[in-house]
Amino acid sequence: MEQAELKPLLHKLIAEWESEVVEFKEANDNYPTSDIGKYFSALANEANLRGKEQGWLIFGVRNNDRAVTGTDYRMEFERLQSLKQQISQSTQPNTTFRDIHVLDHDGARVLLLEVPAAPRGIPISWNGAWFGRSGESINPLQLNKLETIRAQSVASGDWTAQFVDGASIADLDSEAVSRARQEFARRHANRIPSEDISSWPLETFLERAKMTRDGKITRTAILLLGRATSAHLLNPHPAELVWKLEGQEQANEVFRTPFFLTTSQIYNRIRNVQIRLLPENELIAHEVSKYDQKVILEALHNCVAHQDYARNARIVVTELPDRVLFENAGGFFVGSPYEYLVHHKTPLEYRNTFLVQAMAELGMIDRMGYGIRQMHEAQRKRFFPMPEYALGEKTVQMTVYGRVIDLAYSRLLMKNTSLPIVDVLALDRVQKGLEVSPDAVKRLKRSSLIEGRKPNYRVSAAVADATASRADYIRNRPFHDDFYAEKIIEFLSTYGTASRQDIDNLLLTLLHTTLTDGQKLQKISNLLSNLRRAGRIVNAGPRKTPLWRLA
Repeated sequence: MEQAELKPLLHKLIAEWESEVVEFKEANDNYPTSDIGKYFSALANEANLRGKEQGWLIFGVRNNDRAVTGTDYRMEFERLQSLKQQISQSTQPNTTFRDIHVLDHDGARVLLLEVPAAPRGIPISWNGAWFGRSGESINPLQLNKLETIRAQSVASGDWTAQFVDGASIADLDSEAVSRARQEFARRHANRIPSEDISSWPLETFLERAKMTRDGKITRTAILLLGRATSAHLLNPHPAELVWKLEGQEQANEVFRTPFFLTTSQIYNRIRNVQIRLLPENELIAHEVSKYDQKVILEALHNCVAHQDYARNARIVVTELPDRVLFENAGGFFVGSPYEYLVHHKTPLEYRNTFLVQAMAELGMIDRMGYGIRQMHEAQRKRFFPMPEYALGEKTVQMTVYGRVIDLAYSRLLMKNTSLPIVDVLALDRVQKGLEVSPDAVKRLKRSSLIEGRKPNYRVSAAVADATASRADYIRNRPFHDDFYAEKIIEFLSTYGTASRQDIDNLLLTLLHTTLTDGQKLQKISNLLSNLRRAGRIVNAGPRKTPLWRLA
């Protein structure tokens, strides 16, 4: 937020000081982090109960008369920002300040620490204890408030939080339960001794891992830990993950519960060879795997976490020769991928709150919105194209690339590892032939990263000269449509007529590698249609098996 926005916000918060979602402190440099954590828990929980998006912890304002005094708390920027990590480490579920705003209020330094409201159904604890507000006091969260928050996931119709009639511990997979207990112990090693977790009765572990409620088996428990033979308990939902292999070779397999184990089994089905990338002026190639395991599992776990289970649909993973597609039912629930990637958005709520909470306890996902950013950074570090999202009202599809599209783009990432992520995203759209915003075009052209005219932008010759030979650059650059059209005219001038197969044989090897086989065939169809409409060629044969000649 800009300074012009922060000052009126502070005055508004001071004017409404009776609110239990705002706390004022003078806070010198020695203010205890443990107290900040308690206030974080209390403000997050109270904001949830009052339907607010956030609470506020204000440093530099005296509590008794709301006078602005200023604060010297953590004057260094890096040290101030490190508070976010400290809070995240000791809250459950792991969360932290949405932002820490620094305001210069007539020469007095004021900090406005923005506390996101606790997600629906999930109270925020600090070092294992829940806190709340009672007037000016901070106290353990009252039992009725705690139960009100916990009941939200059920009251809001969370499909994954519902009990499964007739289900018992016997319906859970023993290996999945054992592995889940180990992962839970690893994640909580700094707070709970692993031997204590090992000694818990199974019922205690399941309750602590957010798999059961009141000792009863939930749909979440069956999805993540249920035996394959227990999936029928979720009827009519199929409780299935589908893997398909498309291309010259074809195969498919259906995976059922427990998803905690079967997501890794799907990863092992995906062919993952090593790919060699040769940097500029070097003889030793970079070797990277075709797919990064963390990226694949993050994408698949996101499908599991955010699926709209009420629609009784399966999750489908399609492996193509050069990419993997992930598809799940339900639109993107909160925000957009770009907001999480560039603006560091933290989700305020979830479609499947209970399931997300359990998956976080088992280390399958994070709950701060970092997953999308981590997938993009992993692809960037491997010099590969960025993931893509196709968002609809009924489905979300994500694409993870397993090959280089434009060698100049990849070599640029090798050469400049500190390129801002917004520029990497824009360059990625350029190499894929997608539309780029005017602001991004100006920025990339100013940095001499792209050249050409709208809509035919490309990685600039200057960059290509720095990252590959000029001959390679020209050879790998896509041609204008006029080039392909003249090739067709030249063929017809020489041979008189041409079938569609003749035209395909002529152009398929010339079209740029950014296009899939299907896109290449569609482009050839478009080229022929354009030439026919321009009156340059005619079809002398049947519609289904055309025979082209010059007009």
